[in-house]
Parts: sequence; structure tokens; C-alpha cells
Amino acid sequence: MEKYYFIQEKISDVISLQYQLSEYRFKDQKIVFTDGCYDLLHRGHIKFLAQASDLGDKLIVGIHSDSSASQKKGRGRPVQDHKTRAIILASLQFVDHVIIFEEDTPLKLIQMIHPDILVKGSDRLIYDTAGTELVPSKGGKIVTLDVLKGYSVSSLLEKIKAL
Repeated sequence: MEKYYFIQEKISDVISLQYQLSEYRFKDQKIVFTDGCYDLLHRGHIKFLAQASDLGDKLIVGIHSDSSASQKKGRGRPVQDHKTRAIILASLQFVDHVIIFEEDTPLKLIQMIHPDILVKGSDRLIYDTAGTELVPSKGGKIVTLDVLKGYSVSSLLEKIKAL
């Protein structure tokens, strides 16, 4: 039960995250932020998040709420509710915090966090991504990581439907 409690503690709300951020900044730790739906965790997600965590000291992952994910991904999505997706991500040792956001984009979250590094997948158009103007203006940088080809939730769902 103790380990499960520790995992749940990694799922943050805005107020507790702000407290942690001030502590990390006091210790001069580099804060990395990325976001997504993370509906059905797969090998591509794991590789991406592990690489993102290597870029700094603390990795914060923002995930779309159920309503936000449904709006972004369409009918029938997400497959798993945001509480389930959050606990799965929080169980990864290289993820320090998971925070659920309701908006279409994580811009408000990025404004609050002011990450040193904002990480996006190379499959995303950088000029059309939330935070790409804000982060550099605050002294941070944008890093794109290659996505692992052949791995996506959509392809995984297609395989399941074909069974």
C-alpha cells in the first residue's frame, strides 16, 4: 500500500505543484514539461518520456482530462479515464509529477510552470504548439524528440478491433 500511495502523491494539483516548483527552483533544478493524452501507454510513449526526463532534473507530464481528450481525439476516446491514465504515468520512475488539465491546450499550465524545457514530439508542428513563444521568452527552450515509428494509440486500437 505504501508504494501505491507514493505513486498517487505524484499526481499533482496546481497549488501543490507550485509549492514543489519553488522548491525545485531554489535547488536550481531544471524543470522539463511535456503533455499529451497518453490514452493507452505503449513503447513509443515510454521511450519519449524517458528521453524527456533525461533533459532535466524533474519531469512534469500534463495530461488531457477526459473531456479535453475526447474533444481532441474524437468519439470513443479516451479509452481510459484521466484518473487511470494519471496513475499509470505516475507509476513510471522517471515521471516526477502528473497534472490533469481541462483546456484544449496546456498553455495555462505552461504559463504557471514556466518550464526550462518544453518537450514536443517531432510529429507535432512546432509553430502550432502551445507554449512555443512563451517558453523561450522566459529563458527556456523547446526540444523536439523523434517519435518511435509504428507506435500510436490509433494503430493499437486498429489492431484490437481486428481481433
